[in-house]
Amino acid sequence: QVQLVESGGGLVQAGTSLRLSCAASGPTLAIITSIFGWFRQAPGKEREFVADISLSSNIHYADSVKGRFTISRDNAKNTVYLVMNDLKPEDTAVYYCATKAPYSGPTWNTWGQGTQVIVSS
Repeated sequence: QVQLVESGGGLVQAGTSLRLSCAASGPTLAIITSIFGWFRQAPGKEREFVADISLSSNIHYADSVKGRFTISRDNAKNTVYLVMNDLKPEDTAVYYCATKAPYSGPTWNTWGQGTQVIVSS
């Protein structure tokens, strides 16, 4: 069973940057082959997709973060990163890391506990 722990959130001013980390533990093969995703949930809103990355570094971004956020993975460290530049108050949310097996459909089956990001104007 893969487990995920997010870190790196905090309170920042608009226009600045943060790097979130998602450390995975568990079966190595499951971790390496997993697709990793970042999601976020703002107060009073539904959880939304932010970005994802496959083993082969096939990457997708939500339109709202394209050009500002960068997802990457370090397979040697079992860690996925989300670098967030030019943060805006509307980026304020709890950010979650998730994984799913490749070709497993739309359901993300493992989630972390989340890390809070607050962007002040």
